[in-house]
Order: sequence, then C-alpha cells, then structure tokens
Amino acid sequence: MEPAPQVDIDALALRAADGDKDALDDLLVAIQPRVRRICGRMLLYPQDAEEACQDALMLVATRIGTFAGRAKFTTWLHAVAANSARSTYRSLKRRSVELPSEELPAGVDPRTTSVIAGSRLDLLDALEVLAATHPLLVEALVLRDIQELEYSEIALLMDLPLGTVKSRIHQARKTVQPLLVARL
Repeated sequence: MEPAPQVDIDALALRAADGDKDALDDLLVAIQPRVRRICGRMLLYPQDAEEACQDALMLVATRIGTFAGRAKFTTWLHAVAANSARSTYRSLKRRSVELPSEELPAGVDPRTTSVIAGSRLDLLDALEVLAATHPLLVEALVLRDIQELEYSEIALLMDLPLGTVKSRIHQARKTVQPLLVARL
C-alpha cells in the first residue's frame, strides 16, 4: 500500500480562497482529520467533538475567502476550529441546563454534570468567564495553551506584535488560573 501523497495545504487554501471549488472540496477532505483533533482537544466526548468539527468545516467552506495567506493556513484553521469548539460547548451547556434532571442517570448531580462528559468543564467554564470579562485575551490563550501554537504563529494569525501576544497570554493565565479546579 502506497502512502498518500502530501498535499500543499497552503496552496490549496489560497486556490480555494480565490474561488476554486475543486480546491475547496480537496481542502475540506484534507483538513477534516486535523479539525477533528483540534476540536477533540477541547471537547473530549466524541459526538461533541464531531459536531464542532462539522461546524468548523462549514465555517471554513463559507469563510475561506477571508483567508489572505498572511499566516499559514493551519494557523488560521486552528483559530476557526477552536472557536467552533467553544461555540459548540456554549450551545451544549445551554441545552444541558434545559435537560430535565430526571433524564440524568441516578446519582448524577445536574449542577456538575454536562452532556459534554469527559471535557475539562472547569477550563471551558473559565474560558467563558474570561470571554465575558476580558474578551481580547481568549483567542491568544486558546491558541497557545490548548492548540499549542507557537507565540510567533499566534502573532501572525492575530496580526499583533509578539510582545502583545505574550502579554495577553500572561494576563489570561493569571485570570483563568483561580477558576480552575485542582486535579488530583
């Protein structure tokens, strides 16, 4: 069995951004596993990660024209996928509040149990607090600490000086740290 040929994602993305429909189709197929992994880092329950993945792919398809090629496409993609996962989390959280407690398994506390079983609920909740209190800090923190992008990639993606990115990440960490539940 021959290995799959390497795809130049950046070139494919630029062709798709210029309106090439075949390039867009090829791009979506090529990036789906990566998007699923990105969403899976934030939403560990597979069905939730898949929902976020599909939403992110839809966003890529509809917003590919905004990709200008200033940064690597994968850097842009990380931001789209991470934002999609956070949006999916917010949606699922709203739905879980509406879920009658009698539909939860016996012995499960509806105040601490979500339909997003297995996810770092404390982290996702802390990101929601951060978004409400310091919205400019969220994206940099997610890209660095969850998606594990390099500071320089984040600076390019956000079109900010490197020092500003580092400052935002530092401030975000200071804000979020007290909100995280200690793990044993």
